[in-house]
Amino acid sequence: MTVENDYIIFAGNSNPILCKAIAEYLNRQLGGAKVKRFSDGEIQIEIHENVRAKDAFVIQSTSSPVNDNLMELLLMIDALKRSSAKRITAVIPYFGYARQDKKVAPRVPISAKLAADLLTTAGANRIITMDLHAGQIQGFFNTPVDNLFAAPVLIEYMKNNYSNDMVIVSPDAGGVERARAFAKRLEAGLAIIDKRRDAPNKAKAMAVIGDVTGKKAVILDDMVDTAGTLTQAANAVMENGASEVHACCTHAVLSGPAIDRIKECALSRVVVTDTIPLSDKGLACEKIKILSIANLFGEAIIRSHTGDSVTSLFV
Repeated sequence: MTVENDYIIFAGNSNPILCKAIAEYLNRQLGGAKVKRFSDGEIQIEIHENVRAKDAFVIQSTSSPVNDNLMELLLMIDALKRSSAKRITAVIPYFGYARQDKKVAPRVPISAKLAADLLTTAGANRIITMDLHAGQIQGFFNTPVDNLFAAPVLIEYMKNNYSNDMVIVSPDAGGVERARAFAKRLEAGLAIIDKRRDAPNKAKAMAVIGDVTGKKAVILDDMVDTAGTLTQAANAVMENGASEVHACCTHAVLSGPAIDRIKECALSRVVVTDTIPLSDKGLACEKIKILSIANLFGEAIIRSHTGDSVTSLFV
């Protein structure tokens, strides 16, 4: 058995375009699998490839509809386990439930931990994901986790499209470390938004800490969901004298009124990756630019299979 033939990749239904792009980078076909539904909504999985003693990779973002995509991933992992795959790696470009990583009130679940337990119990031997909402979520798994970063793709875009008078803006205190790392690599300034959240998915930007006057501001975040935080931050930055304001986010959740907010706010452009497929409305929005991270995931899959360093991709 040659190295080229002893691993196989499968795709769930959450992000077929990204799965195809990863397969093209790896120069191989996606493994045959039937992923359908019974009339009552139950998910039906059937693997059409011999995976015995092979390294199996399942690519599936747990994006909207989150519960359906998560259940589909769990069932695919179970099917591969029962088909005697040597090792099963869940490749999850966007890990849903990651924002629920701690108890923020009495009598609430830690949903990220439960999702991690479900994947491990189903049979996942390794996890490959990208830009987890909180790095400590890696510790929720009892299996190895490779947390990839979209930074190389985003930084290359920024270098090629933004001028030297750039300032990286963190939309909240939690994102300062990420923003500082980008600012250092881009030799750019750094600013922070002082934000206060009154309720889930509702935020109010209060003040800008740092100098943005006359500069091209780039707001950096791991995800954009309803775009409330992002658009209020953009307006605050412009009110403080920035010449332009852009945004770079890894995960384009874009739920609820997000697209309309982006269209109406001060943002000139929102750069996202393809960890989550955009809706038709999102694709039609001229302000949104999509960058592909397929090559990063493809390289991570190869290195995971061969035992080479994944960390060196980001050094």
